[in-house]
Amino acid sequence: MNLPPKVTDRAFARLAEIGAADQGQALRVAVEGGGCSGFQYEIALDAPKTDDLVLEGQGEKVVVDEVSLPFLENAVIDFTEELIGARFTIENPNATSSCGCGTSFSM
Repeated sequence: MNLPPKVTDRAFARLAEIGAADQGQALRVAVEGGGCSGFQYEIALDAPKTDDLVLEGQGEKVVVDEVSLPFLENAVIDFTEELIGARFTIENPNATSSCGCGTSFSM
C-alpha cells in the first residue's frame, strides 16, 4: 500500500498567504530526472489536472501527478523560513541521498 505524501499546516498556511486558491492555483510537486543526484523536485503553482492526486487543507491544494507519486510515498511537504530564505521543502524517506540544495536526490 502506497502512502501519499503529507502536507504540513505551515505549507497550507503559506499557500493561503499567497492566495493560491484565489487564483485557481495549487502547489504542484513533481519529480523529474536530472539534478546532481539523479532526480530533482519541481515545485510550482499550477492548475490541478484531472489525474492528479489532490491533497487539501485550509482551503488550499497541493497536487502530485501519478508518475511522481511513487517517488513521494510517505514524504512530507513543508514550508520553511530561514536566514537564507523561505521555501517549500520535501522530506523524503525514500531518498537514499540528496545534495546540499535540497532539490536533488537519489533512490
